[in-house]
Amino acid sequence: MKYLSEFRDYRSAKLLAKKINEITKHNWTIMEICGGQTHSILKYSIDELLPSKISLIHGPGCPVCVTPLEMIDKAIKIASRSDVIFTSFGDMLRVPGSELDLLSVKASGGDVRMVYSPLDAVKIAQANPDKKVVFFAVGFETTAPANGMAVLTARNLGLKNFSILCSHVLVPPAIEALMSGFNSNINGFLAAGHVCTVMGFDEYIPLSEKYKIPIVVTGFEPIDILQGIYKCIYLLESGEAIVDNQYSRVVKKEGNLEAKNIINTVFEITDRKWRGIGLIPKSGYKLKDEFSEFDAEKIFDLGDINVDEPEICIAGEVLQGLKIPLECPAFGKECTPENPLGAPMVSTEGACAAYFHYKKQKVN
Repeated sequence: MKYLSEFRDYRSAKLLAKKINEITKHNWTIMEICGGQTHSILKYSIDELLPSKISLIHGPGCPVCVTPLEMIDKAIKIASRSDVIFTSFGDMLRVPGSELDLLSVKASGGDVRMVYSPLDAVKIAQANPDKKVVFFAVGFETTAPANGMAVLTARNLGLKNFSILCSHVLVPPAIEALMSGFNSNINGFLAAGHVCTVMGFDEYIPLSEKYKIPIVVTGFEPIDILQGIYKCIYLLESGEAIVDNQYSRVVKKEGNLEAKNIINTVFEITDRKWRGIGLIPKSGYKLKDEFSEFDAEKIFDLGDINVDEPEICIAGEVLQGLKIPLECPAFGKECTPENPLGAPMVSTEGACAAYFHYKKQKVN
C-alpha cells in the first residue's frame, strides 16, 4: 500500500468533497471517459459525496465494451479452427458474440488460451510451429505499444505463424463524436490517465478549444478522481476551457515517446466501428501494409460479417452516457455477469458490471 494509501485517505476525500461543494454554483455534467474511473467512483461512493448540482455520467472508455460485435464473431470464427491457437486477455473470453463467446468455443474443443501479455502469445507461437497463433489485440492507445512490440518481436524472430486480430480504438475521436452529436450535453471530461501516460494530452487541446469544454487528465484512485472533479468544476465555474493535468505524477504533456514510436511504426489510423455506437471516423488503429503478414483479418477468410445487438440491451446508450445501467430493463434480470447480454456487464471496466457489484441494491 506504499504510495497508494494516501490516495485512498478518507479524511482527504472528505476535505476535497467539501471544497467541491463550496465552489459549485451551477449545474454541471461531467463524463469520465475511463471504465476504471467508473468502477472507482461507484466502489468508493464518490458520486454520493458530490453536490446534487454535479452529474457524473459514464463514457465509452472500456475497450472490451466497445469492441464491435462483428469483431467478436470474427474472433470466434478464427478460434473455432483446428489449426489455430487463439489467445486473448481474460475479459474478452466471456464477451458475447451474436451466438457464442470464446469460452464456449474453448468448451467445444477449441484451443483458446488466456494470456497476460501479447508477448506470451509470441512465445506460444515459437513453441507451436505447426499451429497458427492469433492474439486478440483490443484496447485503447494504452495497450497498442505492447501489441505493436509483439508484432515487431515476431518479425525479428522470423515467425510465420503469429498474427493479431486488431481492434484498437482511440479516445480523442470518441470525444469528438460525443460532442458533435451523440451526447452534446456534456460540460467537461475526466480524461483517462493511462491513455495519456502513453499519448500525452496535446490531442485534447483542439477539442477543448473547439467545444469550449475543460478536459482534466485524471488518475484512478479516489483522491485522483476527486481532485480531477475539483479541477473540472473550478474551470467550469471560472469559464475556462483548457486541458489540465491532475495525473502529473505519471503523465507528461508529450506522453511516452518510445511507446508512441512503436505505435507509429506498426499501426496507422483507420475508421473503426464501436459496439453500440457505430462507425467513428479515424477512431482506430490497423496494421500498416508492411506488416500485413501479421494481420489475422487478411490471413483468414472471414467473409462479410454484419450482426445486430440484442434489442433489449441498452449498452450503446450507456456507452454514450445517455442512460445509466439501472435504467436497463434487463439489468440484474436477463443480464447478469453470469449471463451477460452486452459487453459492459462482462468487462472489469464495464459500467454495467460496476453497477451490478456496487449499486445492485438500488434495482427496483
